[in-house]
Amino acid sequence: MEKYDVIVVGAGTAGCLAAKTTAEAGLKVCLMERKKSKEIGEKICGDAFGEHHLRTIGLEKPQGNELERRIEGIKIYSPDLETVFTVRSEDYVGYMLNRRLFGQWLLKKALDEGAVLLDSAQCQEPIIEKGFVTGVLAKNLKTGENVRLMAKVIVDASGFLAVVRRKLPKEMGIENKVANGDVEACYREIRQLKREAENAEYCEIYLNQKVTPGGYTWIFPKGGAKVNAGLGVSMRGKFPNPKNQLYEHVLTKPIFDGSLLLSGGAWYDPTRKPLDTMVGNGVAILGDAAFLANPIHGGGIGPSMLSGYLSGKTIVEALERGDVSQGSLWPYNCKYMKLYGTKQAGLDVFRMLLLTCRDEDLNYGMKYGLMTEEDVLKAGAGGDLHIKVTDAARRAFRGLRRIRFLNKLRLTANMMKQVKAHYKNYPEDPGNFERWRLKTDALFKEARSKLIE
Repeated sequence: MEKYDVIVVGAGTAGCLAAKTTAEAGLKVCLMERKKSKEIGEKICGDAFGEHHLRTIGLEKPQGNELERRIEGIKIYSPDLETVFTVRSEDYVGYMLNRRLFGQWLLKKALDEGAVLLDSAQCQEPIIEKGFVTGVLAKNLKTGENVRLMAKVIVDASGFLAVVRRKLPKEMGIENKVANGDVEACYREIRQLKREAENAEYCEIYLNQKVTPGGYTWIFPKGGAKVNAGLGVSMRGKFPNPKNQLYEHVLTKPIFDGSLLLSGGAWYDPTRKPLDTMVGNGVAILGDAAFLANPIHGGGIGPSMLSGYLSGKTIVEALERGDVSQGSLWPYNCKYMKLYGTKQAGLDVFRMLLLTCRDEDLNYGMKYGLMTEEDVLKAGAGGDLHIKVTDAARRAFRGLRRIRFLNKLRLTANMMKQVKAHYKNYPEDPGNFERWRLKTDALFKEARSKLIE
């Protein structure tokens, strides 16, 4: 039976950063991954990555073929295609990744620091002893052998499946399940075009509730006249098949005439506020397992890497104290909520508005400047959402009987402010957590009742 200081379950972006950060401090670290070593990094994903995330966690820019194309911003199209927001800022400048090579680059970072890779190993469940997570039961997929691995801290970086988190006891206080309405079903293809697309330095996002209810379509340019094209739909109620929607409404665009399918696939993307707490006794939850993707555009690479880095630093400090209780690991919660979680929670409220917006409302809201590129930029960066009502907009909405939508916009902006103010007071220790969580539940219940139900 192997014993480690840290076992990281999942060698994605979050897991590799957690393994690197803990291993470089001299800890004995096992990085467990279901895939074979050479397949690590391969994932159905939008492949877009903000450059600022590298600076936040102190990583240099890859120098190989990991970065396929530089992106200068995002173009957001109204449902009728008549209004286009061009959003450029530090938060929206970045790269399209070669996902496998980027994953291999991060893996090498972890292994170079001394982490041990256990690939082709499927984590089956956590080992719980006296209220602490002390190890994992796993299956060696090469031999079929069941193995028992022990560690002082277990890190769940296993993605949406969250193989550790889903089997934690309720008394640990960490959510086990995610509601379908907080998940998007996605399908995407990498396609080789006959010629490079126009405006290839911008990612394109298309809003249309008929095509992508509660989600959006994306067309992201990659290197060599390739594109990452896909869409996501909210799994609320009876939702359409995303692959069918892509073929019926997106791949029929002229840009795809004569294009060649290189790869395709489906996945699930949690789009909501982060877990209220991402730590328990001897355990930390990271990346998609902790619901850390941006609620609006679903981007999760940057937040996942941030969670790996912050959790890793916290685990090192906890082990230096010889205390891996929830209280000792709690600073990971506080640091993440301060850097990204507060913004994410506010955007979750904005997502609720978009879930029930009619295309006609979105068209007129963008056309008459109720929201502008600057507003989208500020809201996406975590700032407040400002609703500007010009005389032209007021007349247009009154004439079209869309005052109800205008009121919902105002309500959304107010609820976002309340939620962010609440998250800025995230408890510094578990002692005040239950009171904070009850207020969180009340705020989001109110938001859902006013914006969705």
